[in-house]
Amino acid sequence: MTARAAPGWLTQWEYAHRGLHGPGADGLVPENSLAAAEGAMARGMGIECDIQMSADGVPMVFHDWELDRLTEGTGPVVSRSADEIEALRLLGTDQHPVRLARFLEAVAGRVPLLIEIKSLPGFNIAAACLAVSEVLADYEGHFAVMSFDPRMGAWFFEHRSAFVRGLVGTDTYDGGFLSAWRAPGALDQAHPDFLALDIRDLPNAIADLWRADRRPLLSWTIRSPHLRSHAMRCVDALIAEGDGLA
Repeated sequence: MTARAAPGWLTQWEYAHRGLHGPGADGLVPENSLAAAEGAMARGMGIECDIQMSADGVPMVFHDWELDRLTEGTGPVVSRSADEIEALRLLGTDQHPVRLARFLEAVAGRVPLLIEIKSLPGFNIAAACLAVSEVLADYEGHFAVMSFDPRMGAWFFEHRSAFVRGLVGTDTYDGGFLSAWRAPGALDQAHPDFLALDIRDLPNAIADLWRADRRPLLSWTIRSPHLRSHAMRCVDALIAEGDGLA
């Protein structure tokens, strides 16, 4: 079966990794916060964000599985309700974690979104995909869903085939899916419209063949001028932060 063409907007933007976060003129801007989203939009960038699930099945814009690093809370994100998570402060600032629905309201289609659904082996990815798809059902802006977990792409291919799908991959960072993207059958299972690969692993033969077939290759995380220069030579769009920003 011939792969469908990815939308043109996907590679026409640079994406702020977890929004435009870090030290700023007005103080610290936490990752995946509304302030980070506003900063990215003000700079004319798309936004990459992460999804974790609350105890009551609400998609939250949050990276870690645990609350400890980013909030005054402790323990698994999934142990708290969405209301409880939203009451926490991010890194001691006046910013709070928000549910995906609130994040979408703030962005309102102004820039495209790359929405990474976090997963681990054994995680109920189908429940997370369903919850995310319901929130996105009426969203009118450009967006793509992506994950390290090939099961995510399989779910959206079957149930929400119109959604743009990406497979995230790494051969360096072991977060439960080390080299899963290149496992036999992974691409066929995930049906990705694009790949988002660890810049430390590029170039490689599979990525080169992927691009030769005119299929989009994105890369993360571009954190330095050196990595930026490298990425500009071998990928189609960058997911960047800090010193790796243009």
